[in-house]
Amino acid sequence: MDVATQPRIENLVKQWIEAERLSNAQQLEAVLTDDFLCVGPFGFVIDRQQYVGSLQSGDLKHTAFDWSEPRMRQYASTVIVIGRQTQTSTFQGRDASGQFRVTLVATELQNQWRIASLHFCAIAQPPGAPGR
Repeated sequence: MDVATQPRIENLVKQWIEAERLSNAQQLEAVLTDDFLCVGPFGFVIDRQQYVGSLQSGDLKHTAFDWSEPRMRQYASTVIVIGRQTQTSTFQGRDASGQFRVTLVATELQNQWRIASLHFCAIAQPPGAPGR
């Protein structure tokens, strides 16, 4: 990874986490590309407006939203970050808490790093692991 890029990506991820944690839709919009797409933990796909809209409407509320175990790889002007995201949340009043493995795809546009895509999946043991 380019040594100049890593702190910029770390800052981008920090801004995303802070926007989610504080339900700050304006800050969230600022870190996403215009054509952003998100794959949710059950396979649904939502666009930027839907993703930000869940915070704006109050449908999605977080009381905790944390990020850990990041692994980054860079390919020219694209960075892929895989990490663990833990949240205590509700969606439309129903519990939406959990731990997810997240793939974050960031791209550099006009010298600004933005999140182009997020993909969430539930964390489980691999097939054949002890206890499965």
